Amino acid sequence: MIKVAINGYGTIGKRVADAVAAQMDMKIVGVSKTKPSFEAYVAKKRGYPLYIADMAKKGAFTKVGLEVAGSVDDMLKIADVVVDATPGGVGKQNKSLYEKIGLKAIFQGGEDHEVAGFSFCSDCNYAGAIGRQFVRVVSCNTTGLCRIINLVDSAFGVERVRSVMVRRGSDPGEVKKGPIDAVVLDPVSIPSHHGPDVITVLPHIQITTMAMIVPTTFMHMHAVQMDCKREASREELVRRIEEHSRIGLVRSGTGIKSTAELKEYALDLGRPRGDLWESCVFADSIAVLGKEVYFFQAIHQEADVVVENVDAIRAMSGTVKDPATSIRMTNEAMHLSAL
Repeated sequence: MIKVAINGYGTIGKRVADAVAAQMDMKIVGVSKTKPSFEAYVAKKRGYPLYIADMAKKGAFTKVGLEVAGSVDDMLKIADVVVDATPGGVGKQNKSLYEKIGLKAIFQGGEDHEVAGFSFCSDCNYAGAIGRQFVRVVSCNTTGLCRIINLVDSAFGVERVRSVMVRRGSDPGEVKKGPIDAVVLDPVSIPSHHGPDVITVLPHIQITTMAMIVPTTFMHMHAVQMDCKREASREELVRRIEEHSRIGLVRSGTGIKSTAELKEYALDLGRPRGDLWESCVFADSIAVLGKEVYFFQAIHQEADVVVENVDAIRAMSGTVKDPATSIRMTNEAMHLSAL
């Protein structure tokens, strides 16, 4: 049984905690919060021991009925691996804590590649994470790009990728981020950080990305074009997407043509929090012109990296060395079935 600590029980941390708790070979030994919140109450109801960074704040927790199991340092001492789901930049600061006690740690895409020295996507480089002390699970957008690029590359070879990322303005639960009434180039310069991030996982891929932020909270949207090395086949591409457990095909029969409808569909399917752990490729958008491939894909920013974290835990622990086996175990435990 792999003992897992979650340092940062927020948007990603709470989802990873639930995913880990669902696995037969893993156990949550604790989660951390910096201050009392509704998420701390959720952790209590889930039965996750609650740890805090500053024990001087213990009174603020106990005052509102939240039992504190100890400090973050206490939590780390009883874990085999920690998933650092703290805000971007904080994980880098936390690394010294993990190094000091020789603890394996998983960082998120908000950290630079150099923090861990290895960026991870289950589909692409699972074997490279086996036995490592530090691994970085790439961001939601990079995860979605890596999955589909790797699939197309295995089918037809990928010469070059171009993608425009239309990014959500904030997560649904955030109230301090925008834009409210604007389309913001993020960044104005080209490329955006997503292309270089893909290269940390798939170094042989040539990719250029552009990004903008729009006033919505429902998912990111990618407009992707790939130049292939061989003549591509739409039928072959669709078949491979259908067979891929973490790339969902949004079929025309569903009538779905927006991220809002896609999220509603996930809720109707009974997905926890309406989460879409898979990348969502719109079937009607798939176009193949000789060696050129085009499509739209939607990425649920709160969810697609969750399953990647679970697989990274197994790889780093060395308990499952075959990526397909870990992916199957993770998917089955979370009841991830085809869209």
